[in-house]
Amino acid sequence: MLETADPTLKSSAPWWAGNNRLTELSGKLLGAHVAHAGLIVLWAGAMTLFEVNQFNPGQPMYEQGLILLPHLATQGWGVGAEGEIVSTYPYFVIGALHLISSAFLGFGGIFHALKGPEKLDENSFFGYDWGDTNKMTTILGIHLVLLGIGAFLLVAKAMFFGGLYDPNVADVRVISNPTLNPAVIFGYLFGTMGKFWIAGVNNLDVVVGGHIWIGVLLIGGGLFHIATQPYAWTHSLFVWSGEAYLSYSLGALALMGFIATLYISVNTTVYPEVFYGPGLVIRQNVLPYFSSPDPDLVTSRIWLANAHFWLSFFFLQGHLWHALRSRGFDFRKGRINPKATPAQPSEQAA
Repeated sequence: MLETADPTLKSSAPWWAGNNRLTELSGKLLGAHVAHAGLIVLWAGAMTLFEVNQFNPGQPMYEQGLILLPHLATQGWGVGAEGEIVSTYPYFVIGALHLISSAFLGFGGIFHALKGPEKLDENSFFGYDWGDTNKMTTILGIHLVLLGIGAFLLVAKAMFFGGLYDPNVADVRVISNPTLNPAVIFGYLFGTMGKFWIAGVNNLDVVVGGHIWIGVLLIGGGLFHIATQPYAWTHSLFVWSGEAYLSYSLGALALMGFIATLYISVNTTVYPEVFYGPGLVIRQNVLPYFSSPDPDLVTSRIWLANAHFWLSFFFLQGHLWHALRSRGFDFRKGRINPKATPAQPSEQAA
């Protein structure tokens, strides 16, 4: 049992159930999320420094089993003509900054887990009630705004801070005139342009222009959700519980991961061949599938595509698992539990 100050907040979930033990403990759940972010940033920093130490400038990057340096090189850090790595110092700085910031996140997570309140005041900025539809959509809106800012950070790097590596010119260039024509941007989205859907984009002007559109839409949508309350018809459409929100998030992650799998497999503009290896090709068998043009060469592109696919596959299973549980499905009995009813908006939301 999880020891808490309030006996009504105790959880019967075992330790290995993870954050499920903290469903009703918003303060400790915040600590877990902050600590989790710290672990992610710690891994990114440590892995970057490890790869810098192992990097061999005389060997193609895609043959060295690197995870992070190809992404940094694609963003134009330390890269010269023909994709030559002219300096690894930017990679060292980026790795060190991640390590330093991970310490602050780790401290915040430990503080909230051990010293902070177990449950946040629902009237505070970070406090919430799972059934409070207005607060939930406000939190959604904040996340959308942050994602939009992230999209604009890439735009800023491309346009004002050194540019990106462009395989079409085999050098780093500033994207000074991104494509903003909606017919082009949304043409890829609706399949009227290119091949392989949005993964068919073959120039960075469209890529950066697409990020501008994405940033605007995300921030606009985020502000809309912050300023408004959910419409009445959504109250019965969704399940308003922590487990349901987890299922929605896992479903979104699965979708993004499958899209990334396609992008990594066939797009050699966003994932240049000089850093990731040759693009995969379609093989015709019983079912079409992507395969390496050289079966004996296992490149960064191949295992990145496979890793994204399988992670997305399991995210999708998690989405289905938690979605069914949020609807009252009992996996031990293999049927809907008649005593379980999907969570509805709380009186506070109304």
